[in-house]
Amino acid sequence: MPDWNDDLQFDRQHLWHPYTSAVDPLPCYPVRSADGGRIELADGRRLIDGMASWWCAIHGYNHPVLVEAIRRQAEVMPHVMFGGLTHRPATDLGRLLLEITPGEMSHVFFADSGSVSVEVALKMAVQYQRATGNGEKTSILALRGGYHGDTIGAMSVTDPEGAMHSEFTGLLSEQCFAPRPACRFGETVDADDQNMAEIARAIEEGADRLAAVILEPIVQGAGGMWFYSADYLRRIREICDQYDILLIFDEIATGFGRTGKLFAAEHADVTPDIMCVGKALTGGTMTLAAVLATEHVARGASSTGLPLMHGPTFMANPLACSVALASTELLLSTDWQKEIARIERRMIEGLMPAAESDLVADVRVLGGIGVIETRRPIDVAPMQRFFVDRGVWIRPFGRLLYIMPPYITVDADLDTLCESMCAAARSEELMK
Repeated sequence: MPDWNDDLQFDRQHLWHPYTSAVDPLPCYPVRSADGGRIELADGRRLIDGMASWWCAIHGYNHPVLVEAIRRQAEVMPHVMFGGLTHRPATDLGRLLLEITPGEMSHVFFADSGSVSVEVALKMAVQYQRATGNGEKTSILALRGGYHGDTIGAMSVTDPEGAMHSEFTGLLSEQCFAPRPACRFGETVDADDQNMAEIARAIEEGADRLAAVILEPIVQGAGGMWFYSADYLRRIREICDQYDILLIFDEIATGFGRTGKLFAAEHADVTPDIMCVGKALTGGTMTLAAVLATEHVARGASSTGLPLMHGPTFMANPLACSVALASTELLLSTDWQKEIARIERRMIEGLMPAAESDLVADVRVLGGIGVIETRRPIDVAPMQRFFVDRGVWIRPFGRLLYIMPPYITVDADLDTLCESMCAAARSEELMK
């Protein structure tokens, strides 16, 4: 067995991991392999994966269909520039995305990550407004508690009062923000709902300068794992139409079945003007995202003859498009709705007992997402050790213990994940 000590020492001294300090990083666990719903560490321990590698490995790891798609495409053409050229993996994937996404999307812009897709969506919205005679409409309205990525534009529409991006306040464009939706998923938003009235007022007052409203439909992800009412989306759609403001749905985390619908927008039967998808698009194998736009937006943004000035080097990478097509077709060929419903039931049964703990503020489950919100911040390093020692991989943050397991996760593994979360939520030693 290889000696990982040198690698771990090098890693700690020289490799800068996400959301951590370069000089005092959180501990890392060396991984030897991953297969199905398991991550195998270098010391031989096999962990039940509760995170689907930040929500993207929906089929589990090393799925033969996805591996074969990559191998087959790699033998033909791993990459070719998308400027002035096209290829079958891009056209086939584009056709499928337009078929399965809500409403009447007509154009697909491929990007290389979720954050970049948000950047493209914002630029698309502003260019649409300028090209259609509304040049003063350059601001974006977003929601408190929202998260849209870590690049500059995406950070500007992520909740500025959270700790994630507070260090970069002076660097970011000032956008408009409305309160987080208060009405929980499954509840009805009353006509006199104060929270709804506040965002309606914010849109009305900013109508002459707002290019678009951006939000994560139904589920606010990394900003708080909050599930809110579908009525909220319906009302926002009506208000945006009233004031000629585009509506952007960030479905990067929620797309491809995670909430129990293929796309979260379907819970409200609402169509956005622009939609971002990513994460599970390639089944957790390669980085790829896409921005989808309606004919109205695409034609409007292009009406002056100006191009959309964005073109990633690896835009529509054939390897990524091929595996994304294979992953999406694989998902659609299975009874994924049944699997998500099973996972949801199991997590409700397994996580709700945590609500009895005085250390727990809330427990919530929707589709393939299970959340325990604690009253005190989590001490991540000891919490991570606690989970690894129990044979599970769960990555908490802030005051949130949550899982988004692969759709193939069996009941026994779901039970182990839930039991581990409940045990952690009852431990004062693992809180700050």
